[in-house]
Amino acid sequence: MRAAARPLVALLLLGVVACQTVPLTNRSQLLLIPEGTELQLGLSSYQDILKKARVSHDPALNEQVTRVGTRIAEATGRNAFCLPGGKVAVYTGILPITRDDAGLAAVLGHEVSHAIARHGGERISQQLAVQGGLMATQVALAQRDARTTQWVAAGLGAGATVGLLLPWSRLQESEADHLGLIYMARAGYHPQAARDLWVRMASLGGPRQPEFLSTHPAPGTRITQIEAWIPEALQHYQPR
Repeated sequence: MRAAARPLVALLLLGVVACQTVPLTNRSQLLLIPEGTELQLGLSSYQDILKKARVSHDPALNEQVTRVGTRIAEATGRNAFCLPGGKVAVYTGILPITRDDAGLAAVLGHEVSHAIARHGGERISQQLAVQGGLMATQVALAQRDARTTQWVAAGLGAGATVGLLLPWSRLQESEADHLGLIYMARAGYHPQAARDLWVRMASLGGPRQPEFLSTHPAPGTRITQIEAWIPEALQHYQPR
């Protein structure tokens, strides 16, 4: 093989590895790290949470989380412990807001959907791609005035965050809401409960960043999106 052809082959192989699609939504995504790496990162994060938080020994709450979580995991059609991360931690502070099994199913469906869609690996891949682009720009500007290069790099970094990384994050959060609706419906929980949950969340008020500076969609945006997705989710609804 000629030397000039090797980089092209490498790029094609990278493209095969990197381009995948999200289940159900079929959105194309960039994935530059293997699923096994995501699993290890997820387990490390879970262990860190256990070190910092006190585990509840309330049998009723633990049984509820296990009951709802098991049904959501079964609805995905995959072994939850084979998913990227493999574990979900539920803080007791959210339970008064979820109120019942269906509200909790909306939360767990959302979190499990992040794992199903490999959003963690996608986020790392996106950050790597943006960092690579910024580094390439800095190299291209290396011969120019150092102060100019610094200002340009800073501006591009801020622009990439607001114009790329934050919108990508909001897209992933919305996608997890979308997938979560379907999984909770398959598990036997009415998807309307997800909309009701976010109405309660929105009513909590408190200071919030403008949506374009946030990693998550605003509550009003989430409510509107969920209302639009409920008819689709109802096609998967199997009441128990």
